[in-house]
Amino acid sequence: MSVRYIDSCPVGCTAALSTTDIVMPEGPLLSCNACGQLVSQISEADYLRSMQAFDDAGFNLPDARAAARRARHAGARLARIRALLGGRLDRRPRLIDVGCSRGDFVAAATASAFDAEGVEPAPQIAAAARAAGRKVHTGLLEEQQFADAQFDAVSLFEVVEHLRAPLVLMRECRRILRPGGVMLLSTGNAASWTARVMKARWDYFQTEKDAGHVSFFNPRSIALLAERTGFEVAAIVTSRVRFAEKSDLRGLAYGVTKLAAEALALPARFYGRGHDMLVYLRNPSAA
Repeated sequence: MSVRYIDSCPVGCTAALSTTDIVMPEGPLLSCNACGQLVSQISEADYLRSMQAFDDAGFNLPDARAAARRARHAGARLARIRALLGGRLDRRPRLIDVGCSRGDFVAAATASAFDAEGVEPAPQIAAAARAAGRKVHTGLLEEQQFADAQFDAVSLFEVVEHLRAPLVLMRECRRILRPGGVMLLSTGNAASWTARVMKARWDYFQTEKDAGHVSFFNPRSIALLAERTGFEVAAIVTSRVRFAEKSDLRGLAYGVTKLAAEALALPARFYGRGHDMLVYLRNPSAA
């Protein structure tokens, strides 16, 4: 009998997990009765198999359009990090991107006058990042053995949804952050209007489309994760709505659905119901 990869709330709640109506191939998603965190019933063997996709030599190679979009997003995120750090630094702020893949954000930060480096557990991708001139370490953050309070900023993009024990990584991130340091993380919003309408059709829940996605946060559960690891929440921003994939609908039906989603994008941001969630945290004191 396969062993389920996650058997308790990843946020650290002791409440039971209840079955939801979001039915995936591996079974219905489970919900923490305390914080609403959703988790997959995927087996450990299937989870580990799906994670192998991240060490493929061709993984995460953007085309020109995607690369330009990433550069715009990186610029906005780096500007927000600088604003949160304030004018107290008289040197280049030191940043580490955890789970940095090919090191695109590391390169953007370096170009924006950060002293930037990354950590990536997939050996081939980490090697590709170094070959492209990015300062990237191979392995898990905990394996690097950085000294306390070494960094002004830590970024964690699309990582926490892969982890059954995110508190371990979050505590390590806080340990290496200086007092007043900033952490920026992104993940999907399981409390979004997209998730409510699309349910199992949302690709973010689908391991075969988004390898290794097993733990799904909402604004409340991500705030609890921050609180339980010693961070203060500076801001939680959600954006974008989607109600259908192009493969679900054709022609006019898809166009109408897309227009409806675009019309609801601003309200979704205001009410915290967008499916992209960007979280800015601050380390209030030494770890």
